[in-house]
Amino acid sequence: MGWAQLLADGETVARYWSHVLRRGPDQCWWWTGGLTDTAHGTFRAGSHTTATSRVVPAHLFGFRLAHGPDSIPAGHVVRHTCDEPPCQQPRHWLLGTRGDNNRDAAARRRLAGHALADVRGAVGRARAVQAAIAAADGAEEIEAAIAAALAAGNPSGALQNPLF
Repeated sequence: MGWAQLLADGETVARYWSHVLRRGPDQCWWWTGGLTDTAHGTFRAGSHTTATSRVVPAHLFGFRLAHGPDSIPAGHVVRHTCDEPPCQQPRHWLLGTRGDNNRDAAARRRLAGHALADVRGAVGRARAVQAAIAAADGAEEIEAAIAAALAAGNPSGALQNPLF
């Protein structure tokens, strides 16, 4: 099943959105479903009952949902300007090469308080945020829980905003 078919399947699109905690227009939209070992969301696109479904990175599904099925040119990747692999916020995505992505990470991974410097690693950080979201009740409590989960991976207390 091609991207156009997957993106046109209302059940698949609804299932994708059911795993996204949408927040403010500039905030990360957290993926609450399965995670890869690099903390990217993972998603079964297509019907579970047929052989046409496939597991895809959630941010690639979301990017194509926002920009069209052919929106990722060959040799390009979807980069996260927020440096949060599970983020599904379309405003936080940027196309680039794998080299661009590697240079971004190298430039920021040692910045105190930055997402890439979290002592738990990317997947530990993502799982902590997912657990905080699951345990919280109501929008205000969710925001406080996310903030606490993010801060827990930064013992120095320094804060580094994304550079983009």
